[in-house]
Amino acid sequence: MNIAIVGTGYVGLVSGACFAEMGINVTCVDIDEKKIARLLAGDIPIYEPGLDELVKRNVEAGRLHFTTDLRTCLDDVEVVFSAVGTPPDEDGSADLKYVLAVARTFGQNIKKYTILVTKSTVPVGTAKRVKTVIAEELARRGENIDFEVASNPEFLKEGAAIKDFMSPDRVVIGIESDRAKGVMERLYRPFSMNNYRLYFMDIPSAEMTKYAANAMLATRISFMNDIANLCDLVGANVDMVRKGIGADARIGSKFLYPGCGYGGSCFPKDVKALAKTAKEYGYTMGVIEAVEAVNERQKAILAKKIEGLVGDLSGRTIALWGLAFKPETDDMREAPALVLIDRLLQAGAKVKVYDPVAMEECKRRIGDSVTYCKDMYDAVVDADALALVTEWKEFRVPSWSVVKRVMKGNVIVDGRNIYDKVEVISEGFTYSAIGK
Repeated sequence: MNIAIVGTGYVGLVSGACFAEMGINVTCVDIDEKKIARLLAGDIPIYEPGLDELVKRNVEAGRLHFTTDLRTCLDDVEVVFSAVGTPPDEDGSADLKYVLAVARTFGQNIKKYTILVTKSTVPVGTAKRVKTVIAEELARRGENIDFEVASNPEFLKEGAAIKDFMSPDRVVIGIESDRAKGVMERLYRPFSMNNYRLYFMDIPSAEMTKYAANAMLATRISFMNDIANLCDLVGANVDMVRKGIGADARIGSKFLYPGCGYGGSCFPKDVKALAKTAKEYGYTMGVIEAVEAVNERQKAILAKKIEGLVGDLSGRTIALWGLAFKPETDDMREAPALVLIDRLLQAGAKVKVYDPVAMEECKRRIGDSVTYCKDMYDAVVDADALALVTEWKEFRVPSWSVVKRVMKGNVIVDGRNIYDKVEVISEGFTYSAIGK
């Protein structure tokens, strides 16, 4: 089976490599010539554990190809996936210009029945717009070629994307006909053979499912952050509260970990877009708008805690462990670290940072306004305070004696609640976490 995937960002490249691993012939398309040149040279432009090897193996096997021109492969493929970006506009809505551009190229060049499947996260109703654009292009050509649109939202977690794709909780597919269903069933047969569940539904429901899933997860995070902040005020321990409510089977224990706010490419953008879609239909999603407000407030909590413990930050040195919005990725989109760094610099502090993989990405975003350190201990040399921002594994069991010896101050602010409060205090530090 031959397919094309337009967009070689996080979703497109992971999806293409994983489909190829299952024996499907995949052509990945991107208009960015430099990115395609890098991929053709074996240089992977994004960080995802295991992706380098997966791409290399399938390129060598002749199942994974790269091009800058979708037209070169349209004659041979049965399915085209649109995995291009949908960045937020200033009003929070999803910008669909890249999605619609793919639809135009598709409509201008198809010569036989082909399905255009949207994999990008798009608002409900996007499929109708895509279908209209394709039909308009076919009409301009004077052609009457059968085509269909479908929705197949991704549910990949950065840092575990390959596992999520190869062993999915579910595959959601929005279709309009039995013919399209048959093609998509054949495409996903290698996955369904392992009893992974395919959920076929109408296209608007599939589009909504992606937003609803991310909004629910974001809601749990913001809810627990609100609970943690109240725990700080009343003297409760959020770890105990989390375990107590997570034991309820109706609630469960996942996504109940408080911290310094969520970031990344999905939750912030999708929560805003869902609220914007509701307003377009004359409805206010009070819970979703509150989720976003709580998260924006939470991103400032580490700066407030540091200021409360250190005092005037002018001329002080603050160390940060972690820059990426979560472990196992170099993604800093909407990362709490960016908010913290901005607050500290505005207060006149000097900032030293270390992250296992996100240093170059941070430098690309904010330049040399901070000091980039060679390792976690280098970062805390002469620091007045240390903030744990991203819970990378290498930060879990630090040598507190080394930290104590090289730090100038003794303040530890744990933004992810990974340290034992009693242990850290016994080492001579002043310790603050989220809700403990």
